[in-house]
Amino acid sequence: MKSRLVPSLALAAAASCAHAQVAPANSAQLYGVVDAGIESVDHVGAANGRVTRMPSLSGGQLPSRWGLRGSEDLGGGLRAVYTLEAGFGVDSGTPLQSGRAFGRQAFVGLAGNWGTLTFGRQWTMTFFSMLDADVIGPAAFGMAAIDPYLPNARTDNSISYRGVFSGFTVGATYSLGRDASAPANCAGENAAHECRAWSVLLKYDDPEWGVALAQDRSNGGATGTFFGQPAGTVASASNSDARTHLNGYVRLGAARVGGGVIRHKLHASPTPLSTSLYYVGVSAPVAGAFSVDAQLLALHDDRPQSNVRGLVVRGNYAFSKRTAAYVMVGHMSNDGNAAYSVTAGETTPVGPLAGHGQTGLMVGLRHSF
Repeated sequence: MKSRLVPSLALAAAASCAHAQVAPANSAQLYGVVDAGIESVDHVGAANGRVTRMPSLSGGQLPSRWGLRGSEDLGGGLRAVYTLEAGFGVDSGTPLQSGRAFGRQAFVGLAGNWGTLTFGRQWTMTFFSMLDADVIGPAAFGMAAIDPYLPNARTDNSISYRGVFSGFTVGATYSLGRDASAPANCAGENAAHECRAWSVLLKYDDPEWGVALAQDRSNGGATGTFFGQPAGTVASASNSDARTHLNGYVRLGAARVGGGVIRHKLHASPTPLSTSLYYVGVSAPVAGAFSVDAQLLALHDDRPQSNVRGLVVRGNYAFSKRTAAYVMVGHMSNDGNAAYSVTAGETTPVGPLAGHGQTGLMVGLRHSF
């Protein structure tokens, strides 16, 4: 049994924290993840040095968080649901998401056989589209290192619907003001109809395989910024940041293979951006409590000499269903004008010089409750 635990631990932890519709009727639950890792990264900056540190923003395997979720049976198959979730850095105990009390999720809604309708700060459909196909998840050396929006695909002031019918999942979100706080701050809800955002999802899951298609778009504002936008971008209500995500996965016994492509289009002046991020990975048990995850990444950027290729390999040891240790190795190979770091963005960046590669090693321990 333990041999099958670890490949699904990250998925289970993320999914269990994602939406309150799984909470039992008339319940209130405290849950969370505490993940501490130590990373060592080479080829840092102009000095080409090495940095060894404990990441704060990205955690290690999973971002650390705690939350409350619950539901109330209203009769006739109808339930009230809610979730309040806060992120924190284990290294210092500092609140994340710009210090907001519940910066990861804060929503209330109704659920029934027809689906779940919620209101508040919550995930866009990009998050739900990636749960099965991305075997590395929001780990420090994963896709978050290339596209920081992916582990932060959530919006303020949003209305969300998601339902599952005969294997098909359909969902959509609409935000009246996507985010008024850094790092993706915008003007929020206003009379000019700036800073709106929306996303849609169509997903099909069979016991052995699945496919997903998601579209995610954020609009700009007079003070609007986007995750990962190029330096020098001028804030404007005409700016937009869109991602189209097509992926799939297949289960081969206890192993899972997943992959996909994310097409990213930033319409902005004077520095628009157009990229395609390809990924493929495998998660498989090895022996007993050991398992291995591996993923290949390739970013094609329409700008000259701006592509990057990545590889991350993670070994896991499950002490129990809730506690696991891990070791990760990641590498980024940058073209001449690219300077992607192997590790997800932190308060103090450790990127290499343009055109230089970078390798990172991380060891960590994670517990969920």
